[in-house]
Amino acid sequence: MSKGIRIAIDRGGTFTDCVGNPGTGKLEDDVLIKLLSVDPSNYDDAPLEGIRRLMEKFTGKSIRRGEPLDTSEIESIRMGTTVATNALLERKGEKCALVTTKGFKDCLIIGNQSRPKIFDLAIRRPEVLYQSVLEVSERVTLEDYAEHPDRATTDPSSDPDLVRGLSGEAVRILTRPKESEIQKGLKTLYDEGFRSIAVCLMHSYTFPDHEKLVGKIAEEIGFTHISLSSQLMPMIKLVPRATSATADAYLTPEIRRYIEGFSKGFSGGLGSESVAKEVGSKGARCEFMQSDGGLVDVSSFSGLRAILSGPAGGVVGYALTSYDPETKVPVIGFDMGGTSTDVSRYGSGRYEHVFETTTAGVTIQSPQLDINTVAAGGGSRLFWKNGLFVVGPESAGAHPGPACYRKGGPLTVTDANLFLGRLLPEFFPAIFGKNENEALDEDASKRLFEELTEEINKEICVKEGDKPMTAEEVAYGFIKIANESMTRPIRSLTEAKGYDTSKHRLATFGGAGGQHAVAIAASLGIKQILIHKYSSVLSAYGMALADVVHEVQEPCSAVFNDSEKTGLLERLKELKNKATNVLKEQGFNEGDIVHEEYLNMRYRGTESALMIVKPEDGEFDQNADFGNAFVKQHEQEFGFTLPNRDVIVDDVRVRGIGKSFRGMDKTVDTQLKEAKLVSVDESKRHSVKNVYFEGGRRETPIYQLGDLDVGSKLKGPAILADGTQTIVVTPGATALVIQTHVVINIGDDDDANGSVQKTNTKDVDPVLLSIFAHRFMAIAEQMGRALQKTSVSTNVKERLDYSCALFDSEGGLVANAPHLPVHLGSMSTCVRTQAAIWKGKLKRGDVLVSNHPEFGGTHLPDITVITPAFGGDKIIFYVASRAHHADIGGILPGSMPPHSRELYQEGAAIKTEKLVSQGHFDEKRITELLLTEPAQYPGCSGTRCLADNINDLKAQVAANQKGINLISTLIEDYGEDVVQFYMVSIQKNAEQSVRNLLRNVHKRFEGKELRAKDYMDDGSPICLKVEIDPENGEAEFDFEGTGPEMYGNMNAPEAVTYSAIIYCLRCLISEDIPLNQGCLKPIHVKIPKNSFLSPSDGAAVVGGNVLTSQRITDVVLKAFQACAASQGDCNNLTFGYGGSQDGGDHVKGFGYYETIAGGSGAGPNWDGTSGVHTHMTNTRITDAEVFERRYPVLLREFSIRKGSGGKGAHPGGDGVVRDIEFRTPVQVSILSERRVYHPYGMAGGEDAECGQNLWIRKLPTGEIRTINLGGKNTAAMKAGERIIINTPGGGGYGRVDAERAVTEEKDPKLAWRGGSLASRMATQETN
Repeated sequence: MSKGIRIAIDRGGTFTDCVGNPGTGKLEDDVLIKLLSVDPSNYDDAPLEGIRRLMEKFTGKSIRRGEPLDTSEIESIRMGTTVATNALLERKGEKCALVTTKGFKDCLIIGNQSRPKIFDLAIRRPEVLYQSVLEVSERVTLEDYAEHPDRATTDPSSDPDLVRGLSGEAVRILTRPKESEIQKGLKTLYDEGFRSIAVCLMHSYTFPDHEKLVGKIAEEIGFTHISLSSQLMPMIKLVPRATSATADAYLTPEIRRYIEGFSKGFSGGLGSESVAKEVGSKGARCEFMQSDGGLVDVSSFSGLRAILSGPAGGVVGYALTSYDPETKVPVIGFDMGGTSTDVSRYGSGRYEHVFETTTAGVTIQSPQLDINTVAAGGGSRLFWKNGLFVVGPESAGAHPGPACYRKGGPLTVTDANLFLGRLLPEFFPAIFGKNENEALDEDASKRLFEELTEEINKEICVKEGDKPMTAEEVAYGFIKIANESMTRPIRSLTEAKGYDTSKHRLATFGGAGGQHAVAIAASLGIKQILIHKYSSVLSAYGMALADVVHEVQEPCSAVFNDSEKTGLLERLKELKNKATNVLKEQGFNEGDIVHEEYLNMRYRGTESALMIVKPEDGEFDQNADFGNAFVKQHEQEFGFTLPNRDVIVDDVRVRGIGKSFRGMDKTVDTQLKEAKLVSVDESKRHSVKNVYFEGGRRETPIYQLGDLDVGSKLKGPAILADGTQTIVVTPGATALVIQTHVVINIGDDDDANGSVQKTNTKDVDPVLLSIFAHRFMAIAEQMGRALQKTSVSTNVKERLDYSCALFDSEGGLVANAPHLPVHLGSMSTCVRTQAAIWKGKLKRGDVLVSNHPEFGGTHLPDITVITPAFGGDKIIFYVASRAHHADIGGILPGSMPPHSRELYQEGAAIKTEKLVSQGHFDEKRITELLLTEPAQYPGCSGTRCLADNINDLKAQVAANQKGINLISTLIEDYGEDVVQFYMVSIQKNAEQSVRNLLRNVHKRFEGKELRAKDYMDDGSPICLKVEIDPENGEAEFDFEGTGPEMYGNMNAPEAVTYSAIIYCLRCLISEDIPLNQGCLKPIHVKIPKNSFLSPSDGAAVVGGNVLTSQRITDVVLKAFQACAASQGDCNNLTFGYGGSQDGGDHVKGFGYYETIAGGSGAGPNWDGTSGVHTHMTNTRITDAEVFERRYPVLLREFSIRKGSGGKGAHPGGDGVVRDIEFRTPVQVSILSERRVYHPYGMAGGEDAECGQNLWIRKLPTGEIRTINLGGKNTAAMKAGERIIINTPGGGGYGRVDAERAVTEEKDPKLAWRGGSLASRMATQETN
C-alpha cells in the first residue's frame, strides 16, 4: 500500500503556510499553499482550509468547505501553531488559580524584584496569569546547605522528619499539610468557578509528595485541569517553576479547545491512538511542534511547550537543510518576517536549548530552542527622533501594517525596501485594498518618505550651503540603521557563547530575509548565505522534516566523580527506558529510536550550569566522558576552568527521538562541489528595474527563480524573486542556484558592506551619526563580553556587575554598556581626572588603575582600569572598564561594612597607579596596594581573595585591549578624523536632547525656581535649587545647604551626584537617547565642599553609593515634580560567619549579601508598583529555593507589605515583608534608610510608610522578644532567631478624591521571543 498524503502547516501571525506531499516524499512533488491566518468571511480555520485545498489537489476531487475531511487518505498532519502565544499576548487564556506554600502568595508578583526598563519612572510589569491564590500550610526545607565549609551531609534515616528527596538531598518536613484544610480551600475555588489550577510548593522539585496530595484532592473535587510544577519541570527555582505551572494551567485548556474544534473537521480520528484503532474510519497521525524543536502526539500537546511552536519549525527547517554533518560549518538562522526578526544558531549537529526564557513577560522553565527576537521585522516603524534615525522597536503589526498595505499604516522597513526598488509589487500577492485584490501601494510609501525627508531637511539645513537629503537617501539610511540594529544582537548572541560570527554561514528565511541578508552577513564578516527554495515557508517545511521527541528529566545534586558515575549512568538508563516506552506507544520501532543523554553540570559555588550532552565515542582521546565534555564547554563559553573544584550535577535529562527524517539526498556542500556553473545570459531576465544601492540607483536585472537552472551563476546587482520571496544580490556579491538553495557568496571587492568612502567632517550626516551611535555601543558591549569571558569572579562572571566604556581624547564619555545608573556619570569623572594627572607622561602599552572616591570612584570595591589609545604619539581616545571586586580588604569580608567611620576600614584605596607599564603587568605593586597596605590599619585585613582580584584586573586589561582593537578597525574603515568627529558629534546630539528638555521644563514651570529638600535618617539635609537658562537650555544644580560630612559611611563622592543627575535627566527625557558626556554639558553642578556630597579623601563612603545616591535621586525628581518618592533605599542585608577578627586565626565560613525591593512612587498618570527595585539599583533577589539550598536559612515569608504605599488618586507601590530564620548562629548586618523620614507623596498624594527592621530574639529564659534594630545595625543571631525586614512603600500622587488619569502603554517588545540574549540583557540591567 502506498504511503498517504503528508501535510505540514505553520500557522503564523499573518500567513498560514502549508506544504503537502502526495506520499512520494520527493521534493518536486511538493505543493505549497500560503493563505491568510485570519479571513473570517471565507473560512473559520486557516489550517483546515489549507488541508482541504491540498486534498483537492492530490485527490482531484472537489471538497466543499465544512465537509469533514477523510483521514483514511492522510498519512500524517504536522502543525506549528501560535494559539498559545496569542493567548499569552492577548491575556485570553483559561481562568486559573495558583496553589502555593504559606508565605509565598506574592512570589510571582515580586518575581526576581528587578524592573524591566531601567529608565522608566512608570514601572510596568506584566500582569500575572492567575486570578486567585490559595496558600497551603505545608513546609519542607533542605537539611544541609551548599556553603557549609566542611560540606557536611545528613543521613535521612537519623530522624523521622527527614526523607531523601529525588535529587538525593536530605529534606526536612517542617509542617505536614492537613487534607481537610486543602479540601476546604480548593472547594471554595471550585465554587468561585475555577476549573484549572497550578500547584507549586517550596522544594517540590525534589519532594513532590505534598503537591501530589493537592493534585489528588483537586481531581476528586472535579477540577478539569491540574498543573503540578513537580511533574511539568522538576528543576530548582520556585519562581520560574511556579510561572511555568501557571502558564500551563492558563494555556493548555485553551489549546485543548482549539484541538477539539480542529479535530471536528475530520471524519476519522487524529493522533496515534486513532491510527492504532482497528474499528471504523482509519485515523491520521497528527503531531504538533513543541518549543524544543521536537514533535509530540496531539494528545500530549501542552500549553507550556507550545510557546515557540511556529518559530521552532523554521530552526528545524534550516538546521536540517543548511548544516552539513561532513563539513560541520555552523549556521546562524535569520528569520525575518512581517512582524518579527528571529535569530538562532545551529552547530555541532545538535539543537541549542535554553531552559529559562521570557515570552510576553512570562518567564518559563522548559526546554526551548534558543530563539531570540532582535527586531520587529518588515513591519518595524521608522522614526526621526532627536536628530537620529531610529528603527523600531514599535511595529505596524499585521493590521494596519506598512503604509503600502493600503490601510493607512505608518512608514516601515517594508516601505523603504519598496520605495528603493528592492521589493517588487508584481511578485507580491495582490491581497490588498477594499476587495483584497490590489497590489502593494508604491505611491503611499513614496509620499510618506517625501514628507519625512522635508521634515528632516528642515532640521539639518540650518545654514547656507547645508546639503539637503533626498528621499532615497533617507529611505536607504533607514535600511542601513535597520541592518545595524539587527547585527548588534546577532553578534552578542554568538559571541556570548564563545563563537566567532565570521566562521558561520547565514541561513536566511521568512518573507523579508532575502532583502537584508547580504548587508547583515557582510557586517558580521560572514562570506556565504544560504537561502532555501522554500525559505518563505521554511517553518512549515521544518515540521515535515522534524522528529517526534519525548523528554524526561529528574533533579539531582550529586558530585560528578568516579563513585557517583555508576549511579548517574544507571539513572540515565532508567530515563532512556521511560522515553523509549512512550515513543513505542506512538508506533515507533526500537530501531527508529535514538537518545540524547544530558547532565546539567556546574562548578561548586557557581550558578552557571551547562547542559552537557554525552559525547560520542572518539570525540575525546579517552572514553566518552561527561567530565571532559563539561571542562571543554566551560572553557569555550566562559574562557576558564576551575581544576580543583567539585563539579555538581543539578539535573539528569534524556531526550528520546523517534526518527522520521532520513537526511537529504545531497547536502549543500556536496551540491556545491558537483555544481557545473553556467553564467546566466540576458534572455533569462524577467525585467530590468532601477534599484537603489550605496551611492545611487542602478539598472538591475530581475530574474524569476523558476526560470533559473541548477548551476546558474549571476553577479550582483540582481534581484531573484518568485511569488513568496525576493532576494537582493548587491553589487560585489554573486548568486549561485543549486538544487535546494540559492547560495550567495560575498566577494572581497564587496561595496555593499557599508564602508563609507566620503570623509566629510564639516557637516554631520544623520545616517552616519545613527550608525556610529550603534557602533560605539557595540564596542562597549563587546568589551563587556571579553571581560566576562576572561574574568573568574562570580560578581563579573554571573552577576555581570561591571561597566565598559569608551571616551574621547579629553576623557568625555562616548558610550557605556551596560547602563548601570551609578556608573554613568562617575566613569568619566574618573577618566578625566586620570587623563589630567598623566598628561604627556603616558606611552603605548601603559594602563592605569584607580578606585579612590575623590578621583571619580564610587565605592572601593569598584575598581576602574583605564587604557589610552595612541594615534602616532598622541592619545586619540581612552577605553575603561570598571568591575565590582568581591573583596579588597578592610574591617569586614565583602568590603561593605555597615559601621565604617574611615575610608581605610572599607579596604584598599588607590588614587592613581600604573597597573601596566609598556606592556608589563606590575603584579608586585598591585599586590602591595591590595594586600599589604590595607592590613597596616588597626582591625583591618588586606584583600581576602587576591588571586581573584589579579585575574579580574587582567581580564579588565584584556577587555580594554579588545575595545582599542575594535576602534582601530573602525578607524581603518572610516579614517581617524571621521571617527573622532563622530565621537564628538554623538555627545552634541545627547547635549541637544538635554537642552530641549530643560527649555520644556522652564516653560512648564513658567520660569519658577525649582527647589527641593529631603533628609537622610540621621537628619542630614540634601538641598537643591535648579535654575534654568531657557535661552541656552542650560541649568545650574546648586546643592547649597546640604549637611556636613558625616562621621559614618553615608558620604557620597561627587561622582555619585553626577551619576544621579544623568539618570534623572534620562528618565525625564523618556526617549532612548545616547547616554554620554553630552548629557552633562548643559548642566553646572555646585556642591558645597566638605558637605557629605563632597567628602574629604579619608571619609567612609560605602553607604553613599547604595543609599545616599537614592536620596539624591529623590531630591532631583522632587525638584522637577516628576513623581512621588520611591522607597529611596536598597535595604542592604548581609549575614555570615568566619574570617579573622582581632588578629585571631582565620575561620572558614561564608558571607551573603542582598538588596531588597520596596514600593515605587506614583506619578501624574501612573500608579506606583509594589515589590520592585527603583532608581539607582536593580539587583535581582536570589530565588527562595536556591537561597535555602546554599545557606542555613528558612525564608518564612516574602510577600507584599499591604497598605505601605502612600494613598492618592494614584496610590504608591507597597513595600515587601522579608522574614528570614537562621538555622545556625550568624552575624547579621543591615544598612538601610527611610526608617525615620517617610517617602514623600506629591500633588496632594500621601506619604508612604517607613521601613522597619525587627529582630525576633530568643532570651535565655525562653521568652521571645521583638527588638527594633533601627536603620543600620549588626547583631549576632542564634539558631532559630529571625530578622524581619519591612521595606518602605512609594508615595502617592494626587489627592485621594482627585480624578485618575492612567495611560496604558503597550510594550512594543512584548511579543519578542526572549532566549539567551534577552536573559543576558536582563542580567546586565539587574545589578
